[in-house]
Amino acid sequence: MTFQPILPLTGYSGWRFLENTLDKQQEAFASSQPVVRDTDYFRENIGSITTAEDLVNDRRLLSVALGAYGLDDDINNRFFIKKILEDGTTADDALANRLADNRYADFSEAFGFGDNAIPATLSEGFADKIISRYETRQFAQAVGEQDNDLRLALNVADGVSDILDRNSTNTGQWYSMMGNAPMRNVVQTALGLPSSTSSIDVDQQLEIYQERAKSVLGIDSFAQLAEPEAQEKLIRMFLIRSDAANMSASSGSSTALTLLQSVPQIY
Repeated sequence: MTFQPILPLTGYSGWRFLENTLDKQQEAFASSQPVVRDTDYFRENIGSITTAEDLVNDRRLLSVALGAYGLDDDINNRFFIKKILEDGTTADDALANRLADNRYADFSEAFGFGDNAIPATLSEGFADKIISRYETRQFAQAVGEQDNDLRLALNVADGVSDILDRNSTNTGQWYSMMGNAPMRNVVQTALGLPSSTSSIDVDQQLEIYQERAKSVLGIDSFAQLAEPEAQEKLIRMFLIRSDAANMSASSGSSTALTLLQSVPQIY
């Protein structure tokens, strides 16, 4: 039986409930049979994987590897993933470095097939590191099956951390956020920016994000989102604005339905 998180509330109230029960719920999720089967298999077999081809040829191992980085949807893109892994991240023209979404670079770097003489899969503690990420991300995915906004909120901490790990400059961090779809969704909504923002020039987008972040969140740099207070404010604003937008859309749909039902039918 698939684990189902307990989510009695939505919006920011739902987030506070989830925060208060997170440790126990994550522990229950990690102990559920489907997760235990997958993580045990990964722990027992990842040490025998020495090439990118080995990994993409074992669907069960690849599922955990991709799931640890929120890339589950790429499970059938074996050639693409193999290329990401084999290129590594050291060369400027490596495929992962040419993608806006930094999760691919994080994934490639973690396994080390393209950059290291000895892949990371053979290093001590590697399996536990990936499994820890996998359990965290997959729990968030289970939450998302009931409430996608809470899933996005759960991934904020790791998303910010990954962006900061891969980018040393404030500008680079903002650009990386814009290329990371889940993080962009959270930040864009929290700042009250329309989805059309993504269609304008990227340099203009950068200015807009930085100006709005200062006025709405009170931060001068992306790195400040690693601070608990700033991160909590980001999540609170995201959930409040998203909840309001959903209520408005629902209200609009109800009004339209009422109007349609009140129109005399002609037969």
